[in-house]
Amino acid sequence: MGKRRKPSPPSRARMAVLTTAMAAGGAVLASGTAHAEPAPSLATVKEQVDQLNEEAEQAIEKHNGFQAKQQKLQGEANLIQEKVARGQEAMNELRTRLGAVAADQYRTNGIDPSVQLMLDSDPSAYLERASVQNQVSDSQANLLKQAQDEQRKLDQDRAEATATLAALDSVGTQLAEQKKDIQTKLAQAQEMLNKLSAEDRAKINAQQSAEKAKAEAQQAAAAAAKDRASRSAERPDMNAPVPSASGRAGTIIAFAQAQLGKPYGWGKSGPASFDCSGLTSQAYRAAGVTISRTSEEQWKDGPHIDRANLQPGDLVFFYDDLHHVGLYIGDGKMIHAPRTGKNIEVLPISVMPYKGAVRPA
Repeated sequence: MGKRRKPSPPSRARMAVLTTAMAAGGAVLASGTAHAEPAPSLATVKEQVDQLNEEAEQAIEKHNGFQAKQQKLQGEANLIQEKVARGQEAMNELRTRLGAVAADQYRTNGIDPSVQLMLDSDPSAYLERASVQNQVSDSQANLLKQAQDEQRKLDQDRAEATATLAALDSVGTQLAEQKKDIQTKLAQAQEMLNKLSAEDRAKINAQQSAEKAKAEAQQAAAAAAKDRASRSAERPDMNAPVPSASGRAGTIIAFAQAQLGKPYGWGKSGPASFDCSGLTSQAYRAAGVTISRTSEEQWKDGPHIDRANLQPGDLVFFYDDLHHVGLYIGDGKMIHAPRTGKNIEVLPISVMPYKGAVRPA
């Protein structure tokens, strides 16, 4: 009986093929048993989206502050640049007159003050040298002194313009960064909503539709109550969503009432959409009162009012950083512009972390 031959070990090439095949098989098995990542629950997404929207609103109020500062700086820069232009015109006229004086001196004294003056960046330097040489009369000295003062003012105005334009550039950069931050947070919120199951997305859409219908119903009821009041001296309907008010407060609330159902729009002050401080600032403007553009600055626009002493038309603020503001309408309620994706609505002031109230003068 012949000897049995031992099987030869597999070659390196064959081992590589076997290893690859096993890995592929393992991958197939793994893919066959893997499960898709479960869609997040509606409650989880709502909590995360609410948080992102809250952060976005904080960023929006900062954006509004930078925007208001940008507008203020732009106005200041325009005025300063106009002032510089006028100063340069005055300086050019003085230099023309100084040139005539220098030419006359050259003819009478044999020196060339015209060239001297043109070489001097500061007329005072020429004035000092010419005075020592008794080359200038009193009238000429006065003219040079006037040129010296005008040049000093021109230099100051130019320095102020440079600083203001630099500040304007800086605020513009901050404004762009804030806008990017807002867009990022809103995109993240939308991404979270997109992860919901079809059923949960339908629930969200139904909820938003219901909220919109409610806001539109509030607007219609308020408009009807206003119409009835204008046609009759009777007391307004007590079932209207907004308590009655008169005088300045009545005008403020009437403006806010007219915006019920309109969408929230960040950075907007109407007429089609508003953010929270855009709504309050425009409501006061309707009553002939100018208040600041941002909620944080509106907090400084009048005396602070105790919660127990709230009156219709008062500004009510929420959160420690004051990033949300509404208009108190009485009966523990306010009109406010809530956040992106929602409409202007009537809401109890108790539903958010209440900070305080202000009654602008």
